[in-house]
Amino acid sequence: MPRIVPAQYTVFLFATLFCLSPLPAQDAQLLRTTYTSTVDDLERDCFLYLPTGYNNDESKAWPVLLYLHGDGYRGDGKEDLDYLLGIGPLYEAWIQKRDLPFIIVAPQLHMFGRDGEDGPDYIKNRTREGIPQRLEEGLPRRPQNMPAREWYGPMQGALATKEQLEGKVRANSGWRLTNPDLIQILDTVIENYRANDNQVYLAGSSMGGFGTWYYASKYPERFAAILSVVAFPTVNQATAIAEAGVPAWVFSGGRDPQVETKYFFLGMNKLDELGAKFRFTTEQDMFHNVWNRVYAGEDIYNWLLQFQKE
Repeated sequence: MPRIVPAQYTVFLFATLFCLSPLPAQDAQLLRTTYTSTVDDLERDCFLYLPTGYNNDESKAWPVLLYLHGDGYRGDGKEDLDYLLGIGPLYEAWIQKRDLPFIIVAPQLHMFGRDGEDGPDYIKNRTREGIPQRLEEGLPRRPQNMPAREWYGPMQGALATKEQLEGKVRANSGWRLTNPDLIQILDTVIENYRANDNQVYLAGSSMGGFGTWYYASKYPERFAAILSVVAFPTVNQATAIAEAGVPAWVFSGGRDPQVETKYFFLGMNKLDELGAKFRFTTEQDMFHNVWNRVYAGEDIYNWLLQFQKE
């Protein structure tokens, strides 16, 4: 099991919790936790967000939201971890100061060679200047959506074959290479913090969405509900999740050229066939970064919170 040591979040990696002034009990907290990865036996950090009010009621157990980022946010789990502040529920809760009632756990995927010469430009060219900062007063401007219509034209629709589906999933299989890191991290958070084991949710975007389908199908008993943005399941993954009774809300982008909506229908039809509780939403006007809209809303968090394990 990974070793987790809580430390107050700071841009200085060597500053630990007891080096800093304590936060008022009513304030949200962003911590770094340390674990040893089973991938390479090296020490890595992940973010742990404790919501407003966590320290006020020691009898309350909080829902847990485990978030898996997309391809462009992977890194060394140390200096690169700050890139995770720019996306998903962690961005909403910490940077935008929204009162999300979850313990949020956000690990960082290993590079697995994606930072080499053949890696994508969005990883090679990223800089720390692009990491959003939590302001003392006010809120930073939200990221702008990409000009999907100008770049990719009108919305399209089609149906993928099973072979195309399986091939696309294999090409986005990075998070499965970390198994069982995430489950062990989750176990330790539940053991050491006031977490509600019956309200553990799994969410992910893009490659993290594919990781969500993988982990939810592998460990369906661990999750009360899942949220996948611009990522689809294989038929086998959809079958496992439906048979386990795990609710799912799935998003695609109508103008997404990277994970086209046509890939979603085989998995969605399998969920439907097996009577799963699921929602499938296509943001027809949007490019791949559908997560900007999804996590900025209220409905997904309210939807997740209505579910808990028996």
